[in-house]
This record gives sequence, C-alpha cells and structure tokens, in this order.
Amino acid sequence: MATRDTGGQQRATRSREETDEVEASADTEVAERHKEMSEDVDAILDEIDDVLEENAEEFVRSYVQKGGQ
Repeated sequence: MATRDTGGQQRATRSREETDEVEASADTEVAERHKEMSEDVDAILDEIDDVLEENAEEFVRSYVQKGGQ
C-alpha cells in the first residue's frame, strides 16, 4: 500500500490568543502608518494649492503646448 509523502514540512500551529495579539499589533501599525501617510499627502496638497494660488497663470502657461503640438 502506497503512503503519501508530505515533503517533510510540518505545519506550525499557533494558539488563538497568539494570533489575536499579532493581528492587533498589525492593525495598530497599519493605523499609525495610514495616519502618517495621510498627513504627508495633506501637506503636499496644501503646498500645491499655495503654489497655484500664487502663480496659477504662469503654472498653466508652462503646460501649454507651443506651435500646435
């Protein structure tokens, strides 16, 4: 009778409590990272708004194609 070879790998098991702790830690890290990135994006958008308010006409002219191109 043939037996199935599992390749010698063993499955590690974790208790439910350990899994919950890892997930909670990951959720906290993700939330912190999201907050930092949101603040960075907001700062960049504010800077863009300031530039556009100061010299919007010059900004637009710099993107107008010349010579009908």
